[in-house]
Amino acid sequence: MVCTDTGVMTMSLELRSPAFGKYAAIPQAHTCDGAGTPPPLEWSGAPAGTKSFALIVDDPDAPDPKAPKRTFVHWVAYDIPGSATSLDGNFREGMNDEHSRGYTGPCPPIGRHRYFFKLYALDTVLGDLGEATKPDLEKAMRDHVLGNAELVGTYEHTNA
Repeated sequence: MVCTDTGVMTMSLELRSPAFGKYAAIPQAHTCDGAGTPPPLEWSGAPAGTKSFALIVDDPDAPDPKAPKRTFVHWVAYDIPGSATSLDGNFREGMNDEHSRGYTGPCPPIGRHRYFFKLYALDTVLGDLGEATKPDLEKAMRDHVLGNAELVGTYEHTNA
């Protein structure tokens, strides 16, 4: 909850996963060492006026957490219905850094990486953005973000 300048308590957007906690290890099933399926995500506290949600999952530790050189994008999803409180498959997906649509599970080449799951509440439905990349989605969301939430998980590849 957040206290506004008028003293009224309001809900703030919160993102969580029943599969892992904040800064906890992402289960193997959701990585390259398992089936590579997206972890379940749930949220609450959508701001008033939310028409849709967008989700970006990225890894700022690529390729090596001790010497990161780039942020690797694992998932770009948008037009998640504004009434949704979890991912149910009813949304559009953009391009990840594997040059494919959808989710690509964590598979760090060196060390334990952090994976940022970033959920954005938007005051609009974006519509078909084609093969949208993270920068494309961020540009489309500009001036439409009502609130955001973040969940960070970690993973270290078993063959690293």
